[in-house]
Amino acid sequence: MSMHHETAKTAGDALSIVTVVGTLAEVLPAVAALFTIVWTALRIYETDTVQNLLGKKRVADVTED
Repeated sequence: MSMHHETAKTAGDALSIVTVVGTLAEVLPAVAALFTIVWTALRIYETDTVQNLLGKKRVADVTED
C-alpha cells in the first residue's frame, strides 16, 4: 500500500475517534455518529479476515513465482 493511502486511513481513524467522543459528549449531531458507523464498517470489511470469509482474493495474497 502506498504511504498516501495509509496516511488517509490513519486520518480517517482519528476523525472517527473524535466523532465518537464528540457524539458521546453530545457535542456533535447524530449525522456524525452515522459517519463513524459507516467508516468503521468499511474498515472492518477491508480486513483480511472478512475478505477471506467472503472468499475474495486480496492483491497482497497473490504471490509471484
